[in-house]
Amino acid sequence: MNTFKNPIMPGFYPDPSICRVEVDYYLVTSSFEYFPGIPIFHSRDLVHWKQIGHVLDRPSQLNLDGVKPSGGIYAPTIRYNSGAFYIITTNIGRGGNFIVTAKDPAGPWSDPCWLEDESYAQKPPNSVIPWADKHFRYEDEPVLFVNAPGIDPSLYFDEDGRVYYTGNRKPEDGKQHWSDREIWLQELDMKTMKLAGKKYSLWKGCGGAFAEAPHLYKVNGCYYLMIAEGGTFHDHAVTIARSKNISGPYESNPRNPILTHRHLGLDYPIVNAGHADLVQTQNGEWWMAALASRPYGGYYTNLGRETFLMPVIWEDGWPVVSPGTGCIESEYSCPGLPAHFWPASLSCDHFESQSLGVCWNFLRTPREKFWSLTARPGYLSLSLRPQMISKWENPSFVCRRLQHISFSACTAMEFLPDKPNEEAGIALLQNNNYHFRFIYTMDKGNTFIKLIKRKGGSEELLAERQVNTRRLYLKVEAHEQDYSFYFASGYENWELLADKADGRILSTQVAGGFVGAYIGMYASSNGESSENVAEYDWFEYNGIF
Repeated sequence: MNTFKNPIMPGFYPDPSICRVEVDYYLVTSSFEYFPGIPIFHSRDLVHWKQIGHVLDRPSQLNLDGVKPSGGIYAPTIRYNSGAFYIITTNIGRGGNFIVTAKDPAGPWSDPCWLEDESYAQKPPNSVIPWADKHFRYEDEPVLFVNAPGIDPSLYFDEDGRVYYTGNRKPEDGKQHWSDREIWLQELDMKTMKLAGKKYSLWKGCGGAFAEAPHLYKVNGCYYLMIAEGGTFHDHAVTIARSKNISGPYESNPRNPILTHRHLGLDYPIVNAGHADLVQTQNGEWWMAALASRPYGGYYTNLGRETFLMPVIWEDGWPVVSPGTGCIESEYSCPGLPAHFWPASLSCDHFESQSLGVCWNFLRTPREKFWSLTARPGYLSLSLRPQMISKWENPSFVCRRLQHISFSACTAMEFLPDKPNEEAGIALLQNNNYHFRFIYTMDKGNTFIKLIKRKGGSEELLAERQVNTRRLYLKVEAHEQDYSFYFASGYENWELLADKADGRILSTQVAGGFVGAYIGMYASSNGESSENVAEYDWFEYNGIF
């Protein structure tokens, strides 16, 4: 029997949302402070996925200037109706809730249609972005959304042609714990793209903290409201309620939660299960895409929250997730759909295209062209700029997600530092205060390979070696939480610089936040001007199994 393995999207792909158009399936995930925003994927069998682009790929669509780590784009929802695709999402820190549309899911997508009268764009935020911290309170968040409060909005296209917005907000009855939220609904006028009419309070969930991520479905004449609650980490859960009327009242499923791993203990191999979306295949099967994490080396999740797939059946008018176990399994039988494979993506990018591949991201919105694939054909050229990854800036950093518990990444770089402030090489990033910089730099007139660990805002030199070469090979090899760093002046003549550095600083449990770790090519002049350039011949990334 054909089977597939979870996660279907390894690495930092949280908050999945999925829709079907005839035999084609499309899936999007959160992207937080990374640009381009909202990766979008295509599948025909729910198992094999191909990234077809990013939804927010222009600065006019996505302002991430100065956003704090784990700010930016939260929890997009994708829906299709009458020949058009719709994505609604939240830009935490730069604008609030908005909608973009497209005829082709590969793009181009429209500029944002904002759903607020007042927003961050008019009143810049100056308070706390929600960290992965049990002491964080949502009222600390600078939510100034007037017409569309809350995060994780969703759209529902009803059979009568009316369209509804759902989101979360503080309960309006005034009787609340600081973590209480309720799901609310209002009609959306598609001609003006404005919310109109009465606001309805739908449901507060089952008592878990932070009711959010609402999605509406209609099954056998009944409306189902599925949400996430319990926070985004170990107590995360998926719950569901139903009503004969879209505006309620909603009755809670007596068997809630329909998905959680919070009762399985910290040693379970899959944790943080929650934030889900449902899809029905053309054959009538139901499947759920949800986020979860895989801890390793202890309760540490360097890869962040990933996308998993599980079967769903209906019993007594309620969905049953992963029947027989009720948990996300590492392997399932494939959906009853024809297998559809995509060409395998190459593990090594030789930078021979005219544009960067879809796997590459920047940190925040690039406002100037600091990279080039044409200045030296066959190379990625990075300008050394004053911006640094240790600040909330847009540094010269071209990066990709870590996607494997154990991996190897290497590159060939041509660069010669001219001044002590200049550095270039590889960076492994969780956020500005937690990362590794594996760099070639100058110190007291000599050039060195250095490995710098930044933890909690303090930097430590883990190892250094004096070298004198323009072409340099760099390699990072991770075996779970043991990260080793190698260099060479000739290909494959590797010399060990640092052995088994502790990779746990790249986990959210140490660094906080909601994102997974990234790796990529980095160049900086550390606050000073520079005309220097680092040129990368290729970059290769492989999982180690």
